[in-house]
Amino acid sequence: MITEGIFKANDIRGVTEGPDPEWDEAGATAVGVALVAVLGLGAGDQLVLGRDMRVSGERMSAAFTEGVLSRGVDVLDIGLASTDELWFASGRLDLPGAMFTASHNPAAYNGVKFCRPGAKPIDPAQLVEIARLAQGAQPVPAATRGTRTEQDLLPAYAEHLLSLVDLTGIRRLTVVADAGNGMAGHTLPAVLGTLDLDLVGLYTDPDGTFPNHQPNPLEPENLVDAQAAVREHGADLALVFDGDADRCFVIDERGEVVTPSTVTAMIARSELAREPGSTVVCNKITSWSVPEIVRELGGEIVITRVGHTFVKAGMAEHGAIFGGEHSAHYYFRDFWGADTGMLAALHVLALLGRSDEPLSALSAEYTRYVPSGELNSTVTDAPAAIARVEEAFAGRGTADHVDGLTVAGEDWWVNVRPSNTEPLLRLNVEARTQDMMESLRDEVLALVRR
Repeated sequence: MITEGIFKANDIRGVTEGPDPEWDEAGATAVGVALVAVLGLGAGDQLVLGRDMRVSGERMSAAFTEGVLSRGVDVLDIGLASTDELWFASGRLDLPGAMFTASHNPAAYNGVKFCRPGAKPIDPAQLVEIARLAQGAQPVPAATRGTRTEQDLLPAYAEHLLSLVDLTGIRRLTVVADAGNGMAGHTLPAVLGTLDLDLVGLYTDPDGTFPNHQPNPLEPENLVDAQAAVREHGADLALVFDGDADRCFVIDERGEVVTPSTVTAMIARSELAREPGSTVVCNKITSWSVPEIVRELGGEIVITRVGHTFVKAGMAEHGAIFGGEHSAHYYFRDFWGADTGMLAALHVLALLGRSDEPLSALSAEYTRYVPSGELNSTVTDAPAAIARVEEAFAGRGTADHVDGLTVAGEDWWVNVRPSNTEPLLRLNVEARTQDMMESLRDEVLALVRR
């Protein structure tokens, strides 16, 4: 069984547990068959596979493997892995890949993220074709069945990340790391565990039921424990990872969140110092601070739609050295243009470890606007809600539809866009002052939720 609704803009994501699943093992097998066809794989070709700690991960990935093997294609199974570990495997081995994960979604969900060889994203049109084939009649098995092998790539993944950031000579830091019972609990010992840090681990046992908090650091309630631990231990910072550990949120020594846009600007400065004049990518709703700082440092800026498919495409097209999103996805040219929360964390540790200032002071240099954060509204008619906002803001700024609706004034902007993964309308506002941001935010929310 497989329902059309699980196919999102960038990946597959749907309920696999409970009385009303949206897809099951048969659906996973069909996806495996469809992926092989869409990528044009055949006998002798190989695909790398990973999975996170979700309850359904083992059975769903095994069913997917059956579909791939039935077409005569081999599977290299790296077992439990973070999503960026799967990107590493695809890049290092130059193989197409599939990662079973539903990222930050609740425990009942599972999904798949795909890539072409070299960790390159699949085209949105390819995902549409996978959906069409997976929901259709399944072909007869190939004459020769593929083979499945296993390989542990965690040590090589850690070694590669540590080779990309110079951490020599930094001061000793106390770091809280909240894995949220997700895959960061698997990767943290291999990466941060090798450094001269005082590491305070929270919820580092991978557990797909998420017994402590949901694996979504975008929601403030899921940061509370890390914020408390920073204060309790007098830590220099906290790192909070999502379920599949491809995103990392940063909390300063006061227990305050350092916005992902600020982290993007910090890392961009570090990368531009290494290669002056390079290109940096950010998405449409990243803070204006990022393009301003990149240009001031002599770099080039490219702005894309929200979503890893679009950012990765922008990275590849422009040969960008680094990219960042408001959602705490960070992309690196030296990581095959893919996103990795752990490498972003290493950059922040290096920057802070070489500074005499606390993180709150260091990050303040990169924060020029007041953000609303992402605010979600469930609406029955998203196009109508967006139209109300556009009508209300007519003549007040410059409007575009690059990603949803963006209206920008001289020192403010608002963006409303449908979610790629959930039935929600998302609002982001940024302004020069707190009062201006709150006024714009409340005005747009009233229009959207009317």
